[in-house]
Amino acid sequence: MLATPKKYTLMAGSAEGPTRLNAFDNALLAAGIGNVNLLRVSSILPPNATEVARLDVQPGALVPTAYGTITSDAPGELIAAAVAVGVGATDDYGVIMEFSGRCGRQEAEERVAEMARAAFRQRGRELERVLVRGVEHRVGETGCAFAAVALWY
Repeated sequence: MLATPKKYTLMAGSAEGPTRLNAFDNALLAAGIGNVNLLRVSSILPPNATEVARLDVQPGALVPTAYGTITSDAPGELIAAAVAVGVGATDDYGVIMEFSGRCGRQEAEERVAEMARAAFRQRGRELERVLVRGVEHRVGETGCAFAAVALWY
C-alpha cells in the first residue's frame, strides 16, 4: 500500500500538438505536471491534506492524480476540462471531481463544482468550500484540455 498523500495541488493547462498524444503531453507541461508519471486515482482527498499552489516533486516521480482530459482534432472546436475539490470539516476527508467536455471553461467549472456538492450530499456531510480549476481550448489542428488534482507527499 502506498503512503497517504499530505499535499494537493489543483492545476489546468491546454495546448496543441502534432498528434493527440503530443497535444496531451503539451497540456500536461502547460499545467505544470508534464515531467512526472501520473498514477490515475479516483475521487477522495485524504484527511488533513494541505493545498499547495505549485507541485514540487522530482521529474519521473510517481504522482497520484485525479484528472479530466479531452483531446480533439476538430479545428475550431471548443473543449474544456475542470476539477473540483470539496472540502469539509478539518481533519476529515474531501472529494475530488473531474469533468471534460465539448464546452467552455465556465460550464465545465460549474458542472464539476455541482458534482462535488452532490458527492457531499450523498455522503450526508457538510461542505465548507469547493475549490475549482478549469481550462478551455479552441482547437487549431489537434488540441487538448487537461485539469488535475495532484496528490503528493
